[in-house]
Amino acid sequence: MIKMKIGAALLLFAVGGFAFSQENTESETVTLTLEQTVEYALENSRTLKSADIDLEMKERAAKNSWNVLLPTIQLSGIMNRSTEPTPPKLDFENEEDRWKTIGSASIDWNFSLAYIGKIKASKADYEFGKISFEQNQKETILNIKKLFYGLLISQENLKIQKSTLENARQRMVQAQASFKNGSIPELSLLQTQVNYQNTKPDVDSAEQALNQSLDRFAFLLGIPVGTKIKLEGTIEPKYIDADVDTLISTYGKNDLSIKSLESKINSLKIGIDSLNLGIWTPTFLANYSWQPTYIGTEGAFHFYNDIGSDEKWYDSGSLRLTLTWNISNMLPWSSSMQQVANYKQNMKQLEITLETAKEQQKVSVKKAVDTLKLAKLQIDAMSRNVTLAQRAYDSTFRQYKNGTTELLNLRDAENSLNQAKLGLLNQKYQYISALMDLENTLNTSLSE
Repeated sequence: MIKMKIGAALLLFAVGGFAFSQENTESETVTLTLEQTVEYALENSRTLKSADIDLEMKERAAKNSWNVLLPTIQLSGIMNRSTEPTPPKLDFENEEDRWKTIGSASIDWNFSLAYIGKIKASKADYEFGKISFEQNQKETILNIKKLFYGLLISQENLKIQKSTLENARQRMVQAQASFKNGSIPELSLLQTQVNYQNTKPDVDSAEQALNQSLDRFAFLLGIPVGTKIKLEGTIEPKYIDADVDTLISTYGKNDLSIKSLESKINSLKIGIDSLNLGIWTPTFLANYSWQPTYIGTEGAFHFYNDIGSDEKWYDSGSLRLTLTWNISNMLPWSSSMQQVANYKQNMKQLEITLETAKEQQKVSVKKAVDTLKLAKLQIDAMSRNVTLAQRAYDSTFRQYKNGTTELLNLRDAENSLNQAKLGLLNQKYQYISALMDLENTLNTSLSE
């Protein structure tokens, strides 16, 4: 079960991806605590870096959302050539007479109450982006912590196997000395030698598998290739008293998935209000244009000689104020009204999803609390079992040294002790994992 969870965590990180350094530091050993591991992951997660860029864009859009109120200012210069003479001239005297120099400057300002909705929508989109970023960050932290503890279990498992191997070696050495003294038959010596040789390949395989997992772990964290990793930590859970109803009533609103849905619903409400304002209120347009035209005797190509001379420039500027009201948008079957209807239906769907998420939250919290309670009972039981298994092993070992029991009985006692130790570690991992899931669901730290 633990192997499956570790594999799932590795897969999640392979999908998220982490930066990879090309430096080779084969002789270097890096000792990582849980906090340092999380820091490495947050600094090098490509998923979070991409999400951070997206959040920056949303933040910039929210800060500058007022720019919909800015006027449009345009400047232009026109050289116009006529192909036919204009009365009272009957004909053009030369080519330059065909040309006119015209300048143009205009300011347009539109205002609609719907613009207020657009500004609110940009700010709501930024708030939703912050929630999404926090979700990605917490998911990354959750996965890296589970992977860290999974590797700690692998390390402890290797220590137990190495201890078993060392015990087998010591029994073999003792048997060799006893055989030389003639106190045991050759068969007993051979049994200890076979036991040692059978145990050694399993330890070598476990050590290789752990080293490969640590190498991949280093790669996922962005640590240079060849760096040896040593994880420093203990698998000791912080126990809490958890009640489902109390947890939900106290921390239920912190759930980021619920906050995300509420943010989406709020954005749709703002969108509906903005559309309605655009449909049912008029749009105001103010336009001022200034269009000076050169009519001096110097000719169109020499207008710059008379810049500043009011007598030789003609100004056809104007000020225009317009109030428009699109009556067609008010019709029930218009595209704007249909868009409003679609927004309302989308909001109903999200409200259903929100109710489902709240019920799912209760299920998740109850499952986590049940797992915590069961794991705590199992930890207490297995702690007692480890104590009993240790006593049984010590007693069997003394009997083996005294020659009153066989090697097979000693090996059975040792295997029982190892299984009890690993079972205790696995249940502690189950408690830690369930507590982290609960904290992630409620978006709060319960262990503190």
